[in-house]
Amino acid sequence: LFGIMESKPARDIVVLLGPPGAGKGTVAPIVIQKLGIPQLSTGQMLRSAVKSGSEIGKKAKEIMAAGKLVPDHVVANMIRERTEKSDCSRGFILDGFPRTVAQAKLLKEILAAKGESVTLAIEIRVPDSVLQTRICGRWMHKSSGRSYHVTFSPPKSMEIKNGQPVPASMKDDITGEALYQRQDDTPSALKVRLQLYHKNNTPIVHFYQKVLKPLNGNQSIKAVQKEVACVLDDHMTSTFIERNPYNIGGKIITSKL
Repeated sequence: LFGIMESKPARDIVVLLGPPGAGKGTVAPIVIQKLGIPQLSTGQMLRSAVKSGSEIGKKAKEIMAAGKLVPDHVVANMIRERTEKSDCSRGFILDGFPRTVAQAKLLKEILAAKGESVTLAIEIRVPDSVLQTRICGRWMHKSSGRSYHVTFSPPKSMEIKNGQPVPASMKDDITGEALYQRQDDTPSALKVRLQLYHKNNTPIVHFYQKVLKPLNGNQSIKAVQKEVACVLDDHMTSTFIERNPYNIGGKIITSKL
């Protein structure tokens, strides 16, 4: 009379939402470890598709070479192709897509074709003022990708004048080569980026309301890690019960006992 019905085959499909500098790089590794699924960055997928010479890659390369943005349907096809690989058999994390409701609807169509849907949307929330401090203090080393921050991890060579770092003094600790700031890491550029983010993100949050889990990104790394671990534990518990309903006396029980 009592037993657990056969587990339903299902994938964990996680969407990471958050403004630039919110800390997705802190959250993603915990999701990867807890759920055992890969993180898929649309930027990385585009570069890999172009390098592989696939049909989608060739199309994307032509579009980018013309200085245009890769259309949503091309990115969507790329995601469909990538998520069919064996490492996505248990699911995947999407980072950088969707960024608009139109993209969210396109993703919904792709998943619905396989009887799937997004199972968890994690939104990392950080005040704009904090993001400005985080992002506008970043300096990069071009060849290695090493990053520094004038407040949190300054290079040893940094000199300060009138409260600001002297650009000529910003050098890589290891090579001594000059560091640089990305053009979109300036206060004026960041303001535009955040305005666009908030305009697009508000409707996306509403779109994923049923599976949305907000996360406070304005706290220590350890605190963020602890909070996301709790979110994932709750998610894993609820999905286990949904996918493994109890059969008690012929009745199917899918709620927590």
